[in-house]
Amino acid sequence: MDFSEIRPWKRAKRRGTTSDLCDFLSFPFVAGDGDGDGDGHCFGGEPFWSAVQSFLKKYGRLRFPPSLLPSLVTWQILLRVGDQADGGGFVSLDVVEEDVARSRSVYCDQCRVVGWSGHPVCRKRYHFIIREKCSPIEGSQRPCMKCGHMTYLFDSRCKSCNSALTTDDLEDRVYHQFEDSTHLLHGVVHSNGYGHLLRINGREGGASLVSGSDVMNFWDRLCKRLAVRKVSVMDVSKKHGIDFRLVHTVAKGQVWYGGWGYQFGTGSYALTSDAYQNAIDTLSSIPLSTFFFQDRGPRTQLQTLVAFYQSLSETEIRTLKDLFSFLLDLIREPYTAKTDEQPPSGDWSNSSLSCPWTRNDVERVEQCMVKVLVTSDKWVSRRTLKGVLCKAASPELIDYCLKHIVGRVVGDGIKVRARCNPNSNAVEYRVESQNCSNISNWVEDGLDSIRPSKMQVMDDLRYLYDSLLNPQTMVTYRPQATRESVVDSAKKLLDCKQFIKDYKVEQVAVTNPFKIHLWCHVELEDCAWDDPSLPPELLVLPGNSTVADLRSEATKAFKEVYVIFKRFCIQELPDFGPIDGGMTLNLLFGSSSGAVRVRGRCNAKYGLGRFQAERGTETWIVDCVCGTKDDDGERMLACDNCSIWQHTRCVGIDGLDEIPAKFLCRRCLGGCCVESDCSSGSSSSNSSHRNEEVESRILEYETKPIIIPSRKTCRDEIKSEGLRIGSGICMTFDVQ
Repeated sequence: MDFSEIRPWKRAKRRGTTSDLCDFLSFPFVAGDGDGDGDGHCFGGEPFWSAVQSFLKKYGRLRFPPSLLPSLVTWQILLRVGDQADGGGFVSLDVVEEDVARSRSVYCDQCRVVGWSGHPVCRKRYHFIIREKCSPIEGSQRPCMKCGHMTYLFDSRCKSCNSALTTDDLEDRVYHQFEDSTHLLHGVVHSNGYGHLLRINGREGGASLVSGSDVMNFWDRLCKRLAVRKVSVMDVSKKHGIDFRLVHTVAKGQVWYGGWGYQFGTGSYALTSDAYQNAIDTLSSIPLSTFFFQDRGPRTQLQTLVAFYQSLSETEIRTLKDLFSFLLDLIREPYTAKTDEQPPSGDWSNSSLSCPWTRNDVERVEQCMVKVLVTSDKWVSRRTLKGVLCKAASPELIDYCLKHIVGRVVGDGIKVRARCNPNSNAVEYRVESQNCSNISNWVEDGLDSIRPSKMQVMDDLRYLYDSLLNPQTMVTYRPQATRESVVDSAKKLLDCKQFIKDYKVEQVAVTNPFKIHLWCHVELEDCAWDDPSLPPELLVLPGNSTVADLRSEATKAFKEVYVIFKRFCIQELPDFGPIDGGMTLNLLFGSSSGAVRVRGRCNAKYGLGRFQAERGTETWIVDCVCGTKDDDGERMLACDNCSIWQHTRCVGIDGLDEIPAKFLCRRCLGGCCVESDCSSGSSSSNSSHRNEEVESRILEYETKPIIIPSRKTCRDEIKSEGLRIGSGICMTFDVQ
């Protein structure tokens, strides 16, 4: 079918002004979050599947006729960012309503690795996408498959080569955007209200109008508005050339997404929430003094760099948390130089208010510093000055004076200057005449001049990360037990990638007292699949509803949410026994909110069996030596004897090393050896020899090793080779 077979889709008129568009920085409005789009309406009293339809009907505009792609209905919502006259622009939010039953990808890989693999397959998936190209016109065009000329989505023929544009081309383009890594936002929410944040990109990712925090604020408001229940995010972002989640967790006590309520969800390699928190506490509390008292040799580059940033901070930097927090603050909030409105040098009217020492004490130490600098007549390092004055005052007073003496005029036109030595990164001081014209451009008045640029801080951050946090490149220091504890804690934080936010819609107060809000729990009779995990669904009924209305609304809700409930039929209400359908719900529950259990049947025939669970129809067992009992998204391989899956790392295969053509787990190989020993009557004196033989035979190469691509799992490679298979493709989504 091509577009010429249908009536051309009428183009929308261009708007001459943006005043009628909602503001991206406040849309959508959520009650209690301040001013928004002005309507004050909130969908918090509806389930997600109903709220999103009302939302799209009110704000959305169809990108192309639904008859073209009934399985991928696309909506567009235009939003403004500031005023166009002041350099603002547009942001286009595309919402793709995907019919899962007719989709190319039925199962959700994110649900499988985050712990929601037992959920039945939902009928709809809603993709919320903000493209890198924020222009609504650019987002409405696509290249011709033959000549490459840009055409509108709803054009039936290319204006350049006159070739017909088929629906297959349009469908390929819509599916292709699901894998595009340049989107500023890509989130997907199932019709049961469980969703996944797949991608966030800010200014460093190509955004020109909004920052990453702006996009996250928008996503958070959108989820609240649509009554989303839970959202997961896989944080594997790389920023400034480092594993950003590790640095941010050490510096701030949580990942970057933690600022919006995302918390520990599931850890790889059976990592628990308590172990994750203990790892954070261990790394954050490591004192920096550990890296200074190692030997009597000259200062290393690491020690000099740490001392340099300690000299820049207004507060004392003692631990790894203090150091990395200070570096991140320098990168995010560029330092603003002092203005002429601030008190001049020598004016104690304001600076002495926060000074814990007397004016005489400060002046005495400063005079001693000036004498040392005048006597030296050359650049003197900060370390040397502190060493000379160590007996004249406390270290805290010396640090205070070193930060405030720079730029002061002392004596007859003599001024104290500072610089950062480009070779040693050490802060150095010197006294020079105010009239001296032979001064380098990089030597300015005040300590502010020695503050490094943003690029310098980023380079230093990478070096400190590799030296202090990266388990692969961490420097060697004493005591060895402390270093081993740091390495172990860093590995645990890197193994935690899944984070979840629970919006707790079940606890939202009922806003409409004239409606009955019930959370409906379903129990299935003669369930055709094992361990169904059915979250309850919210039912909103009129105040005079009866038991018959409850059954009808519950049947409708579960049919709207899940594919396999297409022929769902409610049999009874177990908590109330045989009951008349005409009885009102107020007599049963006595309030406008509560919970109810229903029992019914769900016929899995008629080709609906493959929609039983997000994990798919294949049966596979995970029982790794680390304690993992389910797929956590890490590389795995199966034993060729018992078909049980284990992590490649846990059986001695690191990174992307070769995997064996044949693999036997310890249980199977050990059992074979025991049977062989019993039949031959071997004595216990050969037990050590048998153990060595077991270890040597665990990994056996019989043919050419299989090389695993970096973006695939062992399960995918084994499946492609025709060996034992586990579940479907395990995709990894990077969040930048």
